[in-house]
Amino acid sequence: MTISAKYEHGVFKPLAEVQIEEGTLVEVHVPTSRLAKPRSIRDMGFVGMWADRDDIPDGVTYVNELRDKPRG
Repeated sequence: MTISAKYEHGVFKPLAEVQIEEGTLVEVHVPTSRLAKPRSIRDMGFVGMWADRDDIPDGVTYVNELRDKPRG
């Protein structure tokens, strides 16, 4: 079961009525992606992967060539 809730003043408040017996222990999973500051695209591993390639000037050219001349 997934329950949407809002965290306010130290308490998780369900956004809709919940059919759980009073006093039931639950675990709360908070996705870290919502807590973490968005990373810059420059920090990702694929940035600059064509920098040393003479046959691929940029990613757009590479994708267009794959569409025009599929390898498989």
